Amino acid sequence: MESAASAAEAVGMLEESEYALVLSGLQMESPDSGLKVIAHARMMDYKPATALVTAYHDDIGIPENWPKSLLISPEDVQDLLTQVASLISNRATRRLRREMVLAGV
Repeated sequence: MESAASAAEAVGMLEESEYALVLSGLQMESPDSGLKVIAHARMMDYKPATALVTAYHDDIGIPENWPKSLLISPEDVQDLLTQVASLISNRATRRLRREMVLAGV
């Protein structure tokens, strides 16, 4: 597990390495920094699983079209771990499907 101290550092890390999962805080150094990190991660060719971690329950700063299923609240650790496992599993399934399509299976 690696962490970044800023959105700029996180974007740099995404460019240098491949990650299975990218979790970003919703409110980092600015209200939209977390969204920028997630948007950049979703543009990467290796397609990491992505989610925003937020303790805010009123969805402040979250775009209306943002899937609420990609918001994780860190209050319940067991639920957090379950959601992270689900994100990684779903990513693995999508990746396998892409590889099968490319292989013509």
